[in-house]
Amino acid sequence: MSAIRLLVLGAVRQHGRAHGYQVRNDLEYWGAHEWSNAKPGSIYHALKQMAKQGLLHAHEIAPSTAGGPPRTEYEITEQGTQEYLRLLREALVARDRSIDTLSAAIGFMVDLDRTEAVGLLRERLRGLAEWRAAVTEHYVPEQGPEQLGHIGEIMNMWVHTADGEAAWTRGLIERIEAGAYTFAGEGEPFVGVLAEGEENPYATGERHPGDRR
Repeated sequence: MSAIRLLVLGAVRQHGRAHGYQVRNDLEYWGAHEWSNAKPGSIYHALKQMAKQGLLHAHEIAPSTAGGPPRTEYEITEQGTQEYLRLLREALVARDRSIDTLSAAIGFMVDLDRTEAVGLLRERLRGLAEWRAAVTEHYVPEQGPEQLGHIGEIMNMWVHTADGEAAWTRGLIERIEAGAYTFAGEGEPFVGVLAEGEENPYATGERHPGDRR
């Protein structure tokens, strides 16, 4: 699963209705252009593709009196919301997802019920434990990687990755269960999106022609 679909759907959903430059601005504000494939071209492509798929509804806004092409604003559909939540749940659980997909999921996890988020993270822990067990069927960590030649370094890395991710996941679960953050149904959650016209300190300065104001 590509992180871009989750990121774009989540950004549009947080705004309620947003044009491409707003979505791109938010993803840059979150630093997603550094840790994911959320580059300008992929963002605009994802918006258009998901509109074709019925996940987003595209509103054509009349051009300003100063001229220029019409601006397209996107709104998430019911089908899009279902897909967004499916991707979010899948990304929180799957231990084989890339770090950018997991990062996107953590950024949106408060859109879920607190109990469900904890349950999904516990499922992730089980997956990590199963993966570690499968690796250690062939590799004994206590004997060091040399037991399998330099190839043992791969399994050594896998074991350390499983242990590190499990420790981080347990810590996150503990913080959530202790009451950290505001989850769905608990009040006004933290929303890290830029208001219309708000300056983005991380913006690259480029703008897509279709987003002219």
